[in-house]
Amino acid sequence: MGRIIAICGKICCGKSYYSNKLKEKENAVILSCDELTSVLFNNNLGEKHDEMSKRICEYLLQKAVDIVNVNINVILDWGFWSKQDRQYIKDYFYSKNIDCEFHYINIDNKSWHRNIEERNQRVLEDKGGSDYYLDDGLMKKLLSKWEEPSKEEIDVWYTLER
Repeated sequence: MGRIIAICGKICCGKSYYSNKLKEKENAVILSCDELTSVLFNNNLGEKHDEMSKRICEYLLQKAVDIVNVNINVILDWGFWSKQDRQYIKDYFYSKNIDCEFHYINIDNKSWHRNIEERNQRVLEDKGGSDYYLDDGLMKKLLSKWEEPSKEEIDVWYTLER
């Protein structure tokens, strides 16, 4: 049976970069809510974004179980911003007898701000892929939802260095 690798980290910390590196090493499939909202809705959900993201994640959880049950590892590139979200995922997979480990992407403030600037520039140049522009209002909203994990919640603590 495969296992779940849940990637935890705040916006623009390098989760997708890390996930893509890990994919090859772990022979895994990446499931990303951001990727689906981009492909299906071109990131134009407006006020419906949070609701639709929740529904997509619920669907992807079911797919993750299907994939793991055929002996393929799954990387959930979602962020898991709150302690409640992290506990829910642990409990969900535990109830299905599926191993789940959390990898946290730690990034220093200088590198993080550089990532945000580079991301926004790519979006402005229409080279952002599934990314969306992070303005001050959106950053404030997103950061208000972020809860730094404790060491006890995390199995692999990865520090991104640029």
